[in-house]
Amino acid sequence: MPLLPRSLRLIAAGLLLAGATSCAVDVTGAVSPVASDYQKKLADYEQVHGPYEQAANAYWDAVADKRRLRNAKRRNHQPIGLDDYVLTQPPVYTGPPKPIDPNAPPPQPGERPEIPVIADFLKAAAEEWHFVPDRPRSELEFKHAYGEAALAAGLTREQIIGVYAFETGGTGTYDTQAGVTPTRPKAISPALGYNQLLTTNTVSLLAENGGDFIAALRHKARMLTGEAKHHLDSKIETLKRMVAFSRSIPHRWSEYDRIAKTTAQGIGIHAILLDIDIGPLLQVQKLTTSIRFARVKGYLTPLTPAELELMNLTGDGNGIDMVTMPQAFRDQVPTANFFQPNGYDRNPVAKRTKVVAGLIAEIAGHMTHNAQNAGAKELAAAF
Repeated sequence: MPLLPRSLRLIAAGLLLAGATSCAVDVTGAVSPVASDYQKKLADYEQVHGPYEQAANAYWDAVADKRRLRNAKRRNHQPIGLDDYVLTQPPVYTGPPKPIDPNAPPPQPGERPEIPVIADFLKAAAEEWHFVPDRPRSELEFKHAYGEAALAAGLTREQIIGVYAFETGGTGTYDTQAGVTPTRPKAISPALGYNQLLTTNTVSLLAENGGDFIAALRHKARMLTGEAKHHLDSKIETLKRMVAFSRSIPHRWSEYDRIAKTTAQGIGIHAILLDIDIGPLLQVQKLTTSIRFARVKGYLTPLTPAELELMNLTGDGNGIDMVTMPQAFRDQVPTANFFQPNGYDRNPVAKRTKVVAGLIAEIAGHMTHNAQNAGAKELAAAF
């Protein structure tokens, strides 16, 4: 094979070097200043971030191990002590940020799909279920329906107003979506309504409590006649199909999460939260599920609004862990014990308050303050 001219050999060598080191090189094979600066910043980052990552992994592994131990003790009716929790705060990374590779390809459109918003829920509901929710004629109408459902389910006025005040700031509407404002159309979450239910919550509630929702609508239909009864009967049939779909998969949160986020049927189901007949039932059920969970675990004392929100915020298993914790423990146990690493990073309240006592106090404080806002006062009047 003939030998390439020296100039071409230098170009080839430079291209190989670029591929091997992700550095920009010129035809002489010299590393560009931009690439050299990137390599230095990357080395500085890795020198600090590597040890931090090891410490963080060890910390969160310990949190998971302690959680499994506590769950086993509860199943065996054994007492839980202070040493069953990780008592130190998570390591905090304080080093330089990870530098951007100048040779990295730009992100491709569609790599991170946007979070669906109400228009997407409605579109999927119409296309997949031939369903259009009956929206309330006013916010007060929805609040009256919500209050009626809450009282029938055994929730107290204080619990309902407290959770609403915390979740929506005391101003939210029945169709409030996390992150969406009149000036910001993009959502930060599919969470919707007074209690900010996720798409996964909606699917799981239908799978677990769909029969109760259908029975409630049938009871309502028996008191109607004519076109109103025919319309509600049709809605019941649609709801039955949604329930059957939600129950067609294994009874696991991960499965509910999968179909809620990745299928058009699951996305469309979320639109029922906007319906005046169905939406209040689901919003209330999310909270009554937490209360029943606490009772099953042997906690018979009525949950305070802050304790109920704690379970709504962190999940029933983690919530009851904190609710049943002795007061003396609450000042010492870090909130990190009740989160996954990513969830903890995204929760500024848990990070800021540091310990369980601080988290509960901040929730209660927000409830008291936000209960003075117009939406919370309107909800109080609806009771």
